[in-house]
Amino acid sequence: MRDAASFDEFYRSTSRRMLRYGYAVAGDYTEAQDLVQEAFARAWRQWGRLAGHPAPEAWLRLVVVRLATDRWRRLHGWRAVLSRTGPPDDVPPPSEDGVLLVGALRQLPAAQRQALALRYLFDMSVEDIARETGVPAGTVKSSLSRGRARLAALLPDLSTAELEANDVA
Repeated sequence: MRDAASFDEFYRSTSRRMLRYGYAVAGDYTEAQDLVQEAFARAWRQWGRLAGHPAPEAWLRLVVVRLATDRWRRLHGWRAVLSRTGPPDDVPPPSEDGVLLVGALRQLPAAQRQALALRYLFDMSVEDIARETGVPAGTVKSSLSRGRARLAALLPDLSTAELEANDVA
């Protein structure tokens, strides 16, 4: 069983030192915060065993170093790929209609947004949407109908054909 009080004390007594250590290892303060946070999360999950460890702070330092090494390797791997392939192509800016549509979608209730997205982005049937969301098919139909009506009211200058051309109606 975890002894939260002893973990809290361990955290309070070591967190500043570990953050300084993480910064020294990673060379970046934000990265150090992420590394140390992950290390403490792992320590908490294993606190039942770690509390009896002869040097739990040394264990934590080892975790920080291993996490930093893993991240460095992953980043180095991406750099190697980018050096062979070059940077990704520029993505064109969104169309004005697309920006208006996204703004209108944000004004819809979550259930309507979800139903519309599943229907028009993933081309799912009403029955498939009902199964995925765990609601009756009638509720899905209602959400789709109300969502389309609300979008039409919010976007009177954008026709249904234009919405479907943008693949988000």
